[in-house]
Amino acid sequence: MEHSVFNQHLLSFLHQSPTPYHAVANMAQQLAAAGFVALDERQAWQLEAGKGYYVVRNGSAIIAFRTGKHAPLEAGIRMVGAHTDSPCLRVKPTPEIRVQGCYQLGVEVYGGALLNPWFDRDLSIAGRVSYQDAEGRLRDTLVDFRKPIALIPSLAIHLDREANKNRSVNPQTDLPVVLMQAPEDDTTSFRDLLRQQITATQPDATVHQVLDYELSLYDTQPPALVGLRDEFITSARLDNLLSCYTGLQAILQGSDDQPALLVCNDHEEVGSVSAEGAQGPFLYSVLQRWVGTDELARVMASSMMISADNAHGIHPNFADRHDGNHGPKLNAGPVIKVNNNQRYATNSRTAAIYRSLSERLGLPCQTFVVRTDMACGSTIGPLTAGNLGVKTLDIGVPQWSMHSIRETCGSQDAYTLYRVLGGFYASESME
Repeated sequence: MEHSVFNQHLLSFLHQSPTPYHAVANMAQQLAAAGFVALDERQAWQLEAGKGYYVVRNGSAIIAFRTGKHAPLEAGIRMVGAHTDSPCLRVKPTPEIRVQGCYQLGVEVYGGALLNPWFDRDLSIAGRVSYQDAEGRLRDTLVDFRKPIALIPSLAIHLDREANKNRSVNPQTDLPVVLMQAPEDDTTSFRDLLRQQITATQPDATVHQVLDYELSLYDTQPPALVGLRDEFITSARLDNLLSCYTGLQAILQGSDDQPALLVCNDHEEVGSVSAEGAQGPFLYSVLQRWVGTDELARVMASSMMISADNAHGIHPNFADRHDGNHGPKLNAGPVIKVNNNQRYATNSRTAAIYRSLSERLGLPCQTFVVRTDMACGSTIGPLTAGNLGVKTLDIGVPQWSMHSIRETCGSQDAYTLYRVLGGFYASESME
């Protein structure tokens, strides 16, 4: 795939994936179109050599794999991991707040979100809704209002003269979003509004009552190429839908010779402890059913996982927040992430494998180590390595504004990562 085409498709994927549910649905659609076969965890599997398959759990996590023409026991499995979730604001179960003629929704902060950039944005709502249909059956559907329907207005500088010196955000009192104006005697429930939205956009759905939902606020401003020479990509959810998309394209464009797998877990931003998180059994279960319980340990001993999750690019205004020798620059290649306290799973062998592969392809790479006097974040890498006993590398595209409502990365780096992951999936040896 050519570079500019890759980036345009990436921007489209980001725009069409406001929640993990939408991201997984879009990935599943691309896999099915490429001939991958959907598997149901409730059914027996009959897997064939040289075929592609995918499994969705909870609608928010997905595993795609090629069985390969070579047996996993002989060739090992080339695995790439990412996560579908991003820090955001989630609508509370009973969200209605009525103040001064405004109909507001209470929200809960999901993950380690950077909160100040959420003010004065044109917001919409998307996610999964569970409802009872006219026959009393339980149904799930995806909802996306698409247009701007909500906002969190800032308090004017005239009413808070110290705002530019010291304004903190109280998530309970400062973040309820304004949805509309409503009279004092208004009794409209948010579930009624959801039912109306489903009925208006899905004519075949007969919604008796909305029972529950998992809904996120998101910025409606579309992703864009930014910079005088289009050097940057700006978007919500670059961390970590960029890695999901890059891994997806790499496995889609790969051959069916080598056993290969892509896992996109949910809930990484809140610790990964869930049925579909990296600390849960999803990946282990799929591998067990693929290669067999007795052979799994032997297969993992000859396999490798690349955990792809964006890295901290050096900020030109805050260069001192990086170690002087490990400040990754945007558009200078993906970043090998190293932490001797095992917050990243990289070791010298897995880093060497990636460096060797990049050199053979003539592509750049960088290294990130957090300042010794600062705490280090983590990824699904150490969790996956610990669960499976597989050698693992942590890699990521460098970006600015991580966990903001709008993030920035270089317009060259995702494509570079895609090419290296493609080479990794096709490699005959992982030694």
